[in-house]
Amino acid sequence: MLGQKPPVGGTDSKGRRVKGHKPKMRTPLRSVVKHALLILAAGVMIYPLLWMVASSFRPNDLIFREAGLVISQVDWTNYPNGWDALSEPFSKYLMNSAILVLGCIIGNLVSCSMAAYAFARLEFKFKKIMFVLMLMTIMLPIHVIIVPQYVMFSQIGWVNTFWPIIVPKLLATDGFFIFLMIQFIRGIPKDMDEAARIDGAGHPRIFLQVILPLMVPALATTAIFTFIWTWSDFFTSLIYLTNPSNYTVQVALNAFIDSTGESNWGALFAMSIVTLIPVFLAFLFGQKYLVKGIATTGIK
Repeated sequence: MLGQKPPVGGTDSKGRRVKGHKPKMRTPLRSVVKHALLILAAGVMIYPLLWMVASSFRPNDLIFREAGLVISQVDWTNYPNGWDALSEPFSKYLMNSAILVLGCIIGNLVSCSMAAYAFARLEFKFKKIMFVLMLMTIMLPIHVIIVPQYVMFSQIGWVNTFWPIIVPKLLATDGFFIFLMIQFIRGIPKDMDEAARIDGAGHPRIFLQVILPLMVPALATTAIFTFIWTWSDFFTSLIYLTNPSNYTVQVALNAFIDSTGESNWGALFAMSIVTLIPVFLAFLFGQKYLVKGIATTGIK
């Protein structure tokens, strides 16, 4: 009819108009504001890191006198001075941390995967009780057990060695990784186990040849988290490693701070940047496996 407005709506797959459907209007202003807020939040979070990078190139007397990221005077000597500032070259502490991290990664991958397979696929007495106890260890702070652990390791002569930190990983003491792998294994169809069992495979062969190759995302997630947490761990290394030749990078960085004298802040920030590079590279190259491992485990 004349004077009647056409109905507001879109069209379906056959070209017919659909009433009541209003096309969505794009709002560039809302998108710009959202991205601006995200950039601002990212800048606030990354500013301390950028400030530390800038301070690693400043002289000690200008680090806390200059505000912002502008460097008025560049001092390149912080890096070579920090490398040789302590009793041992900083490469020694990097090597100590690398040995410790490698042992913890191997321990967690081997022990936690075996424990997870037992909880997910085997049937044994007190399974539910042991599973609950395992989950309770996740909520148990390390400060509660550090004293009896120290006494035990001291009695067997393991203090000032890497064994108190590496050996517990070989005994599946990280309940978080066990739970993560259990959830991943439960997502694997049991038909694959049955098919392997028909071919004469036992539990060791099923675990090694069927389950383990499918657990790559969960294993990668465990390896990345273990690397980051062990590399960044300060408390445990400070308790058990008292000889400066056995210091990890975190304990070595603490040695730059002198509470009774003058602290070498420039060297501290320079070596802190060196210490962050392995963590940054581990996350950069492993984020694909990290996201995939988390997305395919506990969410389901």
